[in-house]
Amino acid sequence: MTTHYYEDNVASALFSTMHEGGHALYEQGISEEYRWMPIHKGASMGIHESQSRTWENLVGRSEAFWKYYYPRFQSRFAQFEGVPVEDFYRAINVAEPSLIRTEADEVTYNLHVMLRFEIEEALINGKVEVADLPDLWNAKMKEYLGVEVPDDAHGVLQDVHWSGGLFGYFPSYMLGNLYAAQFFATARQEIPDLDGQIAAGHLDMLREWQRSKIHQYGALYDPKDLVVRVTGKPLDYHYFMSEVKEKYSRIYGIVPSESK
Repeated sequence: MTTHYYEDNVASALFSTMHEGGHALYEQGISEEYRWMPIHKGASMGIHESQSRTWENLVGRSEAFWKYYYPRFQSRFAQFEGVPVEDFYRAINVAEPSLIRTEADEVTYNLHVMLRFEIEEALINGKVEVADLPDLWNAKMKEYLGVEVPDDAHGVLQDVHWSGGLFGYFPSYMLGNLYAAQFFATARQEIPDLDGQIAAGHLDMLREWQRSKIHQYGALYDPKDLVVRVTGKPLDYHYFMSEVKEKYSRIYGIVPSESK
């Protein structure tokens, strides 16, 4: 596992650690029967990201989670002693355009992925040159998120994927968000009062559900087959849209429009 710390931002390390912990739980949950076999790994990076995004966002940034864990958090970070849990919850779920993908909120995160995919597609198909990437990046950030990029460290050079040769990886993050929402909706149906269990500090029920439904099988099933096996339906983005609309409508006091 890896994480990153900022001395003035406890949330960054907290949620990145939850994210990486979700990956680790997946790997730990794969059946030992598959050890040394090609299927002793995640079904895909999209499925892998669904497990990390579940623990980072659907659990870690949930109101239920902090009902139980906020007093423990306050005992370790005295500067939060006078901050009500409701204010803390809203603060860790602020939705606003930002420069850095890994710090982006659930509402805007997928725009960062779209930007990277479009640039990758253009680069691989010879539509742009490497030298054009900073200007192209900055233009797309302005178009999609309305932000000005101050330098390449906050822009085209912020992720290690391209320098490591990981082209085509970024869509797995968006797929992970979609899978996570659909899996979590199913878990809510199959685990009695899942949100109440989380609010009581009982995270093991969700972990065991993931292990029995997803983790243990490793790469035995293709992602499209696995999602049907778990949820009874093919991948459907409406689960993600419903989750985000419901959550952020409550946080911001917005009356959501009817889903199309």
